[in-house]
Amino acid sequence: VQLQASGGGLVQAGGSLRLSCAASEAPFSLDVMGWFRQAPGNQRELVAVISSSDTTYADSVKGRFSISRDNAKNTVYLQMNSLKPEDTAVYYCNANHSGSYYYSPRNYWGQGTQVTVSS
Repeated sequence: VQLQASGGGLVQAGGSLRLSCAASEAPFSLDVMGWFRQAPGNQRELVAVISSSDTTYADSVKGRFSISRDNAKNTVYLQMNSLKPEDTAVYYCNANHSGSYYYSPRNYWGQGTQVTVSS
């Protein structure tokens, strides 16, 4: 499975960006898709993930970011509003298959897209 992320860029504080991540076709379900980010000198951290029944957000982005998914297109989106300089990071798309009778659990990462928020 290949994940192709897009939509990063440079924006002023208070602005908005929308990230997209399209997954190639897979013979198994992508049960959870989402976004992580990594700022220089920091560990990679969860931003938001979405499954068929639930969404989870980091406390730092609740109320500002919204994750959604188009299963027909195998694409996950991250709408980022009210951006802050501390949101500056490389954002990575992630997709996960939890395991089934025919396929073992597996995890995939996209190539990362830079988001820079200027003050």
